[in-house]
Amino acid sequence: MKSPKILIVYYSMYGHMFEMVKQVKAGVEAAGGTVVLRRVAELVPEKFLDEYARQAAEAQKDIEVADPRADLKDIDGVIVGTPTRFGNMAAQVKNFWDQTGGDWAKGTLVGKPAGVITSTATQHGGQESTILATHTVLLHHGCVLVGMPYSIQEQTTLEGLEGGSPYGPGTITGGKGERFPSDLEKKMARDFGAHFTGIAARLQP
Repeated sequence: MKSPKILIVYYSMYGHMFEMVKQVKAGVEAAGGTVVLRRVAELVPEKFLDEYARQAAEAQKDIEVADPRADLKDIDGVIVGTPTRFGNMAAQVKNFWDQTGGDWAKGTLVGKPAGVITSTATQHGGQESTILATHTVLLHHGCVLVGMPYSIQEQTTLEGLEGGSPYGPGTITGGKGERFPSDLEKKMARDFGAHFTGIAARLQP
């Protein structure tokens, strides 16, 4: 089997999701996959971005902006990283997928694995609903959904506040964005990346 090529397409206003996708990328690469990392275009006018969002944007400036008309082609799987917005994916991520009708019509992603990672401000802030809502788009593209199995046992911890579920990895940011991914959340993200890569390799035509 050749090395599966995995697209990780994400949005991160304050850097939390950026940290998580870096961990997923490390997991994919450790499992023998190659990664195409893309950030979706920002929709918020710059004048409305606070200093923290500007700092996060500066840290991500070298990540190429996703092209919805090109980036889904010639990949073996896709992982979507989106923060929660009222229990759903961020508008920036939806905007990307709303421009992929051409690939939907061609069946570009049919039979290819797809997974989702997310972040919320609070423990019950919509991690599962956001992932499930994103799954809807991926199912319309014909993807094979990949979650985070309980073999990644860190998701069962009772020791503290942690994100993640069988639906996919997650992190909790705090109401003011003061909490960044914990070591446990990072490990889950890496292990998910490795698990996803193994499935992508087996599903290659």
